[in-house]
Amino acid sequence: MLKSRPSSHLFTRHLTFEKAHLYTDHPQEPLREKLLSLLKYCSSVKSLKQIHSQMLINSIQKPNFLLSKLVDLKDFPYSFLLFSQIPEPNDFAYNVMIRGLTNTWHKFALTLEFYHQMKLSGRKPNNFTYPFLLISCAKLLSLDQGRKAHSSIFKTGLNSDCHVSHSLITMYSRCSELDYARRVFDEIIERDLVSWNSMISGYSKMGFAGEAVGLFRMMAVAGFEPDEVTVVSVLGACGDLGDLSLGRWFEGLVEENNFELNSFVGSSLIDMYGKCGDLLSARRVFDRMPKKDVVAWNAMITGQVIYPNRYAQNGATDEAIALFHDLRGTGVNPDKITLIGVLSACASIGALDLGEWVNAYASQKGLQHDTFVGTALIDMYAKCGSLGHALQIFEDMPQKNEVSWNAMISALAVHGRAQEAITLFKHMSEKGGAVRPNDITFIGVLSACVHAGLVDEGRRWFDLMGPAFGVLPKIEHYSCMVDLLARAGHINEAWEFIEKMPEKPDAVVLGALLGACRNLRNVEIGERVMELLLEMEPANSANYVISSKIYATSMRWDDSARMRGLMRKRGVSKTPGCSWIEIQTQVHEFRSGDGLHLRSREIYQVINLLNKEMKVEGYIPKIDFL
Repeated sequence: MLKSRPSSHLFTRHLTFEKAHLYTDHPQEPLREKLLSLLKYCSSVKSLKQIHSQMLINSIQKPNFLLSKLVDLKDFPYSFLLFSQIPEPNDFAYNVMIRGLTNTWHKFALTLEFYHQMKLSGRKPNNFTYPFLLISCAKLLSLDQGRKAHSSIFKTGLNSDCHVSHSLITMYSRCSELDYARRVFDEIIERDLVSWNSMISGYSKMGFAGEAVGLFRMMAVAGFEPDEVTVVSVLGACGDLGDLSLGRWFEGLVEENNFELNSFVGSSLIDMYGKCGDLLSARRVFDRMPKKDVVAWNAMITGQVIYPNRYAQNGATDEAIALFHDLRGTGVNPDKITLIGVLSACASIGALDLGEWVNAYASQKGLQHDTFVGTALIDMYAKCGSLGHALQIFEDMPQKNEVSWNAMISALAVHGRAQEAITLFKHMSEKGGAVRPNDITFIGVLSACVHAGLVDEGRRWFDLMGPAFGVLPKIEHYSCMVDLLARAGHINEAWEFIEKMPEKPDAVVLGALLGACRNLRNVEIGERVMELLLEMEPANSANYVISSKIYATSMRWDDSARMRGLMRKRGVSKTPGCSWIEIQTQVHEFRSGDGLHLRSREIYQVINLLNKEMKVEGYIPKIDFL
């Protein structure tokens, strides 16, 4: 690399310059000063090349000035060519190129090559070199190169430089070495706000939300006032912790300090409120933002789609779709994050028409082959009942990651195509290590066994998870096994399986067994499970309802009534059923017993008509639970 040195005529080719301008305005001014003055105010690559042409013609050697200007104007090929023509580049020239490769052109691997070339040439990297080198190591997740740079920094005594220290913290954080990042932070004698922000940001971005909030409190005690960077980092941690109180305090801080409600701060507030389940506050912040870019829209849409899964009372998937339609009317172009969010919403409510529109849009924008968009499309088509389209998307994907494989395996499992799901899993396992099965993969495989009643197959794959694939079973895998055994009628074995679990069963595992006890009318095991579930989830209406039905199937009406009475006594109300239907891209939501729809009278007339026709065809309602 950097071996060829093309002759200088390459620089002058196709370059022109109006010499008259050099002499008519200030004839007494030397040519050299005039050219350098023009270079200082140059704002286009074309003009800069004209100036460079005259400098070459007049033997004016100022390559470092040119190089710095070229980097600022973002012309990589010409900058690279100019650098290759410098006989002996000094520290400044190398640093200019390293800065440009890192910040301007994002050629992080080339940054490392220039750094090594700099050292081989006898030049010494300094406090202007290392921050950009460390940023490149962080972007490449190159911990080995970062550690070597840290060693050189320590040997040259630059570890006390604040900019170098901040970059070290960022590098170690991005490479998941937060202990080393904290050591660097703790060794800073005089910390400034950037020091605190670097460490807090590292904790927050790497998922150590508690540590991020704790360090922020230490920063406040030390007398530092948070700025926008602090606010964004700690808001992310508040969302991960569900700390709504601290998140609201930060919104007050934003207002008190008159921080601009820009995409940076506003989107972080929206994201925090979404994660904490307060979607009304998220919408309030969103509506207050004077300018909404795609990042703000994405925060609002994904908040409606993703986090209601954690806070079921929100149920705002239809609102996410409405937001997407609003976005399309603003002139803001959706990006792949937007599409993934909307596809998730479509998958949740079966909005196939809108999902197909998103697919067409992704194709127009060249995003259909993006791994994450493609995976979201697979999930959407599968959950909307169009498994053929999901398979087509999967087969057409040029690159597949483990999420793509898992989505397709799960799709086949949910559609009852168990053998195909297992075959695809085996094919994934035989890919030579490029994509390895993980815990999510085995949830899909075990789910396939559940849907097809493949008890022996499920036992075999569960037993092979650790020994053959290095995947430790989690609570979700135990839940699948309990469900598999219970559905197959092995209630006692399922209960024994729960008792042998290495960790305490959660509500999902117990719920699967309770449902099976109801279907198989096993009151003995059902009562044991009831007791655990009602203690674990006293506010979950489903536990009371299923327990009541288990007693009803055994004609134990008093016990059945007792469960309903206990439910009322504790103030637990049954969550009404909810369904959606998409008509001409508009989503309609219906809840059990809901008469609020504008056309509810017509809807109930059709339902009554269908009931009559069903009875004529021989339908007999199942009333053994009543």
